[in-house]
Amino acid sequence: MLNRANALLGANWTLHDLRHTAAYRMARDPGLALTDVQWVLGHAHLSTTQIYLPAGRDENIEAVRAHHQRQTRLAQVPAVPAAGYRAESLHDLFGGAQ
Repeated sequence: MLNRANALLGANWTLHDLRHTAAYRMARDPGLALTDVQWVLGHAHLSTTQIYLPAGRDENIEAVRAHHQRQTRLAQVPAVPAAGYRAESLHDLFGGAQ
């Protein structure tokens, strides 16, 4: 089947190329642990599986943007003092949001 697809597309893909593509996609799936990908690929060492993880420029930029969005949301949630602390005392010590 792969040979027929290659002939139709004028390509020369191999089963190993498809393995790399699958590994690349699985490694970038946030719902799949890298150790699971390691198991599927049959790698003895996790470092062998990690070669599929280098992020491109766009992925890095998106990850940093998502990080800042999460931090902004967290900063908007008021902190609740732990039991035994009075909010007024903490405000006097550390100040509050202006």
